Amino acid sequence: MSVTDPLPPVDDAGDPPARLHADDLVDFVAASPSSFHAAAEGARRLREAGFVEQDETLPWDASAGGHYLVRDGALMAWWVPEGASPASRFRVVGSHTDSPGFKLKPDPQLFQHGYSQLGVEVYGGPLLNSWLDRELGVAGRLVSTDGEQHLVRTGAVARIPQLAIHLDRGANDQLTLDKQQHTAPLLDMVGGTSVLEVLAEQAGLRPREVAGHDLVVFPTERGGYFGDFGQFLACPRLDNLSSLHASLTALLAATADGGTDVPPEAGGDIAVLAGFDHEEIGSASRSGANGPVLEDVLRRTARALGADPDQVDAMITGSSCLSADAGHAVHPNYPGHHDPVNRPLLGAGPLLKINANQRYATDAVGSALWRRACDAAGVRTQPFVSKNTIPCGSTIGPLTATRLGLRVVDVGTPLLSMHSAREMCAVDDVYALSLALAAYWRGA
Repeated sequence: MSVTDPLPPVDDAGDPPARLHADDLVDFVAASPSSFHAAAEGARRLREAGFVEQDETLPWDASAGGHYLVRDGALMAWWVPEGASPASRFRVVGSHTDSPGFKLKPDPQLFQHGYSQLGVEVYGGPLLNSWLDRELGVAGRLVSTDGEQHLVRTGAVARIPQLAIHLDRGANDQLTLDKQQHTAPLLDMVGGTSVLEVLAEQAGLRPREVAGHDLVVFPTERGGYFGDFGQFLACPRLDNLSSLHASLTALLAATADGGTDVPPEAGGDIAVLAGFDHEEIGSASRSGANGPVLEDVLRRTARALGADPDQVDAMITGSSCLSADAGHAVHPNYPGHHDPVNRPLLGAGPLLKINANQRYATDAVGSALWRRACDAAGVRTQPFVSKNTIPCGSTIGPLTATRLGLRVVDVGTPLLSMHSAREMCAVDDVYALSLALAAYWRGA
């Protein structure tokens, strides 16, 4: 297939592979209402594929095959090929498990004017108006007094109702939402059941046994397709579960059948998946990209392979990372917000993200690495650069490059409505991203 050919239209069963990938993405997102659930769902899939969990408090296992660990809301997985040694390098794909939204306050019960509401903090930079008038659930983890963690989730239990147009005649001209006053989800009438009591019961705990919680609000509506041929997907948390899912799918494809799908040109390179938490709020945590979790995996794996301190540093310095995160497609209703020349489109392939001020870590050498992977996968790619008058966002890419000194390239899927409660992508793009990531891990 040439890089200009369309993706394969159907598989042997008669179903478009891009649609099958997107169907699985929708299932993955539905199973991942919080970063903790996303890490757990990824771990479940890895276990089913034969990956073995690594206990971080025990000696490190660098035997041939797949390994993984979950650290809070972060998921790390790595595949050690036969013959791996201190001469090997790491091929890393990084993404993140968290999405912008709302997090419950320590005491989340809020009673106002006869209603029971949820007290929440804004997490990251969500489009606040997109959360109005949606049925919402609560999910995350409870930690009991004995230190055990319990994953919990509800169905649709809350809603942030918008003020009627009759009471705010200027809402269509300028909608201003106060983050404290206007974003508290309505839960029940005063006297109703506490959401913490409901979640504690679900976890098999008494309320007094709950010592702490990390809980978020999430839209309960599943992803769905639209367009003349169902070519578009509307779904929560595409930023950045679409990249985490693509990398999981790619890792399992590249290491299928005991790694026999990895050709000789990949040599003894070790494939690493890094799904970080807390990217939306700066990554400064033990499970974030600015923390030690990836470095721990790389260094401990290198040492377990017999590398001395100098060899460990050489293994890391000679390695590379694709930082896979969502990016912006050109918006047809707001063309003036985009660069006049570099205008990525939905359905035209994953992005190569570039910024002169290193808000993205891509350079010319990294660009060539990414284009080789796309050529090997038979998919198109398109550059993204911000308009000069609009500040550029950032990713885990520069953090990873700065912290570890390895080559990092920022890539990802183009979206519309980024940071909305319901984002939008093209079905072909999320599939193409997975194909390119698999090609990178196979040695392209």
